[in-house]
Amino acid sequence: MSHPVRYDVDDHVAVLTLDRPETRNALSDDMLDELLAALERARGDDDVRVVVLASSHEKIFSAGGDLKAFASETPTIAKYAGLDRFPRLYQLIGGLGKPVICAAGGDVLAGAFGLALACDFVLAKESVRFGCPEINVGVFPFMISALIYRNVGRLKGNELMMYGEKITATEALELGLVNRVIPDGEFDAEVRAWARRLASKSPLLMRLGKDAINNTRDMSLPDALSALQSQLALAFTTEDIGEGVAAFREKRSPVWKMR
Repeated sequence: MSHPVRYDVDDHVAVLTLDRPETRNALSDDMLDELLAALERARGDDDVRVVVLASSHEKIFSAGGDLKAFASETPTIAKYAGLDRFPRLYQLIGGLGKPVICAAGGDVLAGAFGLALACDFVLAKESVRFGCPEINVGVFPFMISALIYRNVGRLKGNELMMYGEKITATEALELGLVNRVIPDGEFDAEVRAWARRLASKSPLLMRLGKDAINNTRDMSLPDALSALQSQLALAFTTEDIGEGVAAFREKRSPVWKMR
């Protein structure tokens, strides 16, 4: 059987493609393990500046958690232990030090909705839908709720999770759940353009910035400002900040030294 996640790098962009179309890219244990491994690989690869999560399925990004596994007779304690893959995945994306784009070229459902919201950017085809339909089959989006409440108001979040109805990409845009809705025929080119623009920025300052955002988002305002002051002072010690200012003044493209 082929690997459930394809890993390709081109022009400083790593594309991680969910590739189990026969299961609608259900987030099974082996899919999640390979996705975790692929993200770790991207984190350790100095040639990678941006990560894109994509799907090989024409209409589904991912249908979410593996319902067969949920209903299996596996002992509860074993199921509990296996569920740590979801928080590890969400936390790894936050702490990756590199921007992550969710290329929602198909419907983003259930656990995959949480995966998308863990990313730094969500780009959606005009035709796709988002939703948490778990309640319709007797499940509830427990861990996803933490991400939903950090991205949308409580009342609308309740509606998404308790009714289990899907919303359009345009509705998701209005709620602030996606960055851009793109006509289907222009989607692949626009995702590449977004990734290349991000890859042109200083990888070092991008890492410092993303780490700072990830580490301070749940702090009180005074604690966050204190931590961010230290991070800004650290940024002043880098050569890349000097190169960026010099390139701006000289009206040329910067040459990042990553130090």
